[in-house]
Amino acid sequence: MTGTSSASLSKIVNVSSIPQRSPFRYPGGKTWLIPLVRKWLGLLPSRPATLIEPFAGGAVVGLTVAFENLASKVVLVELDPDVASVWETILNGKSSQLAERIVKFEFNAKTVDSVLASDPVSALDQAFQTILRNRVQHGGIMAPGASLMKEGENGKGLSSRWYPTTLARRITAIREVRDRIEFLEGDGLTFLAKNKVRKNSVFFVDPPYTVTGRRLYRHSVLDHAKLFRMLAETNGDFLMTYDKSPEIEELVRANNFDYENVSMKGRLNLRKTELLIGRDLAWSRSVEGSLLFS
Repeated sequence: MTGTSSASLSKIVNVSSIPQRSPFRYPGGKTWLIPLVRKWLGLLPSRPATLIEPFAGGAVVGLTVAFENLASKVVLVELDPDVASVWETILNGKSSQLAERIVKFEFNAKTVDSVLASDPVSALDQAFQTILRNRVQHGGIMAPGASLMKEGENGKGLSSRWYPTTLARRITAIREVRDRIEFLEGDGLTFLAKNKVRKNSVFFVDPPYTVTGRRLYRHSVLDHAKLFRMLAETNGDFLMTYDKSPEIEELVRANNFDYENVSMKGRLNLRKTELLIGRDLAWSRSVEGSLLFS
């Protein structure tokens, strides 16, 4: 089955109306997808025992599922050791200390440079450094070589994305639902291979694909064909997003998956098309054939 309709998300989803749960800002963040995720999970025959997010990143979907109790448990898997340090600290470690350090940090160019140039001596240090780096580098990009913001948002420069009180509040809120979330540092493909036949589980898959040829993530090399094969073998349902490309469209067809073209504005307001992929996305379409986001 193959879907071909498209939708302009700027006209359908008011992203500002979606609760912001993650302490990260990510290129390719999935806040726009939250209304559809709610519909997807709500229309399943039964409430999932587990939602698995094998490429967690900022974990926007996993956090939403945990906060809104859309599955009994959420499993987040992340390979990047810096990103992993944040989730490990919040969920299994010193979330209060991390929130306090963020609030008390004396933010200026000198202190930012000092923290980013330092070698963390603890997981807490690494988590704080990672959040700071994510907030002050262009577009939240943390791949090697990414540069610091200069102009920033509304001309506020380096501090334009540094919201210490908001970040501390998000971290504290995540701590309150940590009993619903399991975090594992490791490779998403390896985890999928071991858990693809897990009973009453569903998978949200947002792999770190390369966007317009740029390296946005530290770990961006992925065996796409293997990922598709493993999803075809899963017992549970899945929802996956990808940048549109001939290679990925061919993998969709080869595995008899369904897809939708979703048109949106990416970084720098550039128009881009992503693919929403699943076994059968008929439930996501209105009578007119456009995606149901409202």
